Amino acid sequence: MIIDGKKIAEEIVEGLLAERSALPPVLRLGVLMGKEDAASASFVKIKERVASQLRVLVVREMLSESATTADALGALSRLAKICEGIIVQLPLPMPIDSEEILKAIPQGKDVDAINPDTQESLVLAPVAGAMAEIFECYNINGRQKKAVVVGAGRLVGAPAAKLLADIGAQVSVVTQTDGSLQELKDADLVVLGAGSQWLVKPEMLKEGVVLLDAGTSEQGGKLAGDADPRCAEVASVFTPVPGGIGPIAVAMIFKNLYTLVRKNTRS
Repeated sequence: MIIDGKKIAEEIVEGLLAERSALPPVLRLGVLMGKEDAASASFVKIKERVASQLRVLVVREMLSESATTADALGALSRLAKICEGIIVQLPLPMPIDSEEILKAIPQGKDVDAINPDTQESLVLAPVAGAMAEIFECYNINGRQKKAVVVGAGRLVGAPAAKLLADIGAQVSVVTQTDGSLQELKDADLVVLGAGSQWLVKPEMLKEGVVLLDAGTSEQGGKLAGDADPRCAEVASVFTPVPGGIGPIAVAMIFKNLYTLVRKNTRS
């Protein structure tokens, strides 16, 4: 089964639109970003399109290639003063200490749940939230299942591994320095977040695997996933790139924004 992420995302957005009138009339989502590559440009455009549907104003702070960490902190501070939610669109220009920037995101505005200093996030990271939506929609039970996460990045691998552990899966994480792709052969659940085009081939997988591809890379301006599209032939559940996890994760950003606004309004 190939998951139609756009359809699931549209259903989430429809629900959020129905709830919009109960929130403040003006909502702003701040985006701190450097020069756009194909992947980040695509993500930001999708976010802006959904924001427009939900009457959320996107406020961009663009950083030049020569921007310093201090410049980025200043831009983040400006966004924090006027926006209800904040996204730091990685990667930032090389001279900037991204870790310091992420640590400066206020917890109550961290729609990506990405601040590494946060002990207990108020919301699920968007990719983890997207996975949870898919599990619920298709009655996928990960308890006691062998799960392999490829990549340990803070946007995909780390939150995916945490979610899988929380639902009772037996999780291993494969990176360039730890583990092996051989582990995929007997995995019931596989999450890909390496950002390496078509890294995983059908013959590397177990028949009937649940394969959630959240890895993105670009070649000639086109997005591609970590899984060779032929992997859909052996998977019982498969998320394509583009059109799978990505649209759902974007919808989850706005679901998180709503949650944080409600929490901040009550406090």
